[in-house]
Amino acid sequence: MKKTAVILLNMGGPDSLDAVEPFLYNLFSDHDIIQIPRLIQKPVAWIISKTRAKKTKHYYEYMGGKSPQKEQTLKQAYFLQKALGNNYKVVVAMRYWHPFTEEALNQLKDEEIDKIILLPLYPQYSKTTTGSSFNEFYRQLKKFNKRGFFKNIPVVKIESYHNHPLFIKAWANLIKKSVPDDDYYFLFSAHSLPEKIIKEGDPYKSQVEETVKLVMENFPNISYSISYQSKVGPVKWLEPMTDEEIIRLAKSGIKKLAIIPITFVSEHSETLYELDKQYKALAKEHGVNSYIRVPTLQTEPLFIETLKDLVLSI
Repeated sequence: MKKTAVILLNMGGPDSLDAVEPFLYNLFSDHDIIQIPRLIQKPVAWIISKTRAKKTKHYYEYMGGKSPQKEQTLKQAYFLQKALGNNYKVVVAMRYWHPFTEEALNQLKDEEIDKIILLPLYPQYSKTTTGSSFNEFYRQLKKFNKRGFFKNIPVVKIESYHNHPLFIKAWANLIKKSVPDDDYYFLFSAHSLPEKIIKEGDPYKSQVEETVKLVMENFPNISYSISYQSKVGPVKWLEPMTDEEIIRLAKSGIKKLAIIPITFVSEHSETLYELDKQYKALAKEHGVNSYIRVPTLQTEPLFIETLKDLVLSI
């Protein structure tokens, strides 16, 4: 029986402290993220990964020695597989650490596949995330084609689902479960990007804003704002930065703050270390009495239903 393959695309994270440096090297070697001359890309990536590894290892030590993203993504794949049934084969392809895209295709090469669906776990599209994962998939597919695998099999790309009704409802329900009353200010924190990428036409910022707008239709009486986190390097990135926005809100008198990681669907250093440790301490230091960080969607039933609906709508 022929099956449709569904490849869940995600960033990946180090699965041990020893993996931190090679993970960073893979990340900074990606020309879709750091656009420097290709001739010097890998040497620069080596220098950056060496420089940042010690500091970054501290994050993962705090998190128990590794990123939980792999396990959480595999759980998402498991529940999506269960929801879709036997006519589908769901696998995971990480961009910067195992299981890599090549490993995902190896899982599929002995299956009778009639279609491949690329389903990113980045709800909002950016060429630095979804676009990079798509590019890596096609690089690997070309290699497999040369070996006689997956020839003439159609590939369908799901580019974004930032405004999908079930996705919006999943976030609204999770926020309602996590925030006890209406006295909280909502701060939506998204991963930042260099402004240059947005000015070149990347839709990420506008899609983040649309997601937030739709979610907030469920909370008409609550004040909110959007901020950005995880800046790397000296160039100008999307602002305001989350730490700066927390200080501004605290100075304006906000005492109850709910942080919502609106671009993340699994936990990793940006949520477990930056939001839960660094920014929580910052908020308390500046007078915020109650700080809640809403969890990521992970295997929330409505999020799995979102993914199922995206696949079945093709």
